[in-house]
Amino acid sequence: MAAKDYYVRQLRDMKDSMSISLMDPHQLAYYGRLCGWALARAHARTGRAAVISGYLGGSEDFDDAVADFALAYAGQNERDYQQLLRAISDARILAAIEP
Repeated sequence: MAAKDYYVRQLRDMKDSMSISLMDPHQLAYYGRLCGWALARAHARTGRAAVISGYLGGSEDFDDAVADFALAYAGQNERDYQQLLRAISDARILAAIEP
């Protein structure tokens, strides 16, 4: 197997975290938009923005694909969470659920 090189980049060195469980729906949506903006900005810096824009084109295909993926991923997260709750309930794993 050939060796692979990786380049990891961080937009800003932030050591704080957000209490997502304490956010109301409006705050969570705003936080999600900020995270999306930061991620898009970080990825746009990995190449020339004009080239990326040209690659994506003017259609909504990419937007739709990302939205479809997000919905599918959210569904998978929910299924995983329900499976975790069943495993806790069946005592297959030890965990504490905080209110």
